[in-house]
Amino acid sequence: MNSPVSASDELWLRSRFAESRTVKPVTSGDGHLWRSDREIRPAAVLVPLVRRESGLTVLFTRRTAHLNDHAGQISFPGGRSEPGDAGAAETALREAAEEIGLAPARVEVLGELHQYVTVTGYRVTPVIGLVTPPLELRLDEFEVAEVFEVPLEFLLDPANHQRNSVVHEGRVRHYYAIPYQRYYIWGATAGMLMNLYSFLKS
Repeated sequence: MNSPVSASDELWLRSRFAESRTVKPVTSGDGHLWRSDREIRPAAVLVPLVRRESGLTVLFTRRTAHLNDHAGQISFPGGRSEPGDAGAAETALREAAEEIGLAPARVEVLGELHQYVTVTGYRVTPVIGLVTPPLELRLDEFEVAEVFEVPLEFLLDPANHQRNSVVHEGRVRHYYAIPYQRYYIWGATAGMLMNLYSFLKS
């Protein structure tokens, strides 16, 4: 197994996004399972890398149990693009402010990852943002049950990466997962994390 990438070096992180390079994503999603007669809609999520004294962490949300899509699952703050959004970064920052009260002024956008197409019909652009505390979050209680943070070093350690499968509607579906304590990070969120891992280690 490869050694985990050092996650505490902020300068290293900035340098990876400052470099001009193309990295093939680990996964582009499971959009092939989406009905071909329906439009795939643009969306964006913020991948918030929080500057903590012990090192960088990644902030996640746990969705409330009553939502139609991905109820109770672990996700990044984000959502569908609006016509007035100038780009993916604006969408991600707007949605993060609406969902968890994260002030855009606290976020320095470092870059974007390869788009990920979900089984629910969204073409998601992950926007990587460096977040400076204090966060002073205010959760949208309808959408967000809680927020929590995971050390980036843990998420970048290949020893913590899983590749699992499930049979859904007669078809075998493969997905990534990164369990952490009582949280099970899987599906699109884990897939985007795998792409972040690939981007940073390449």
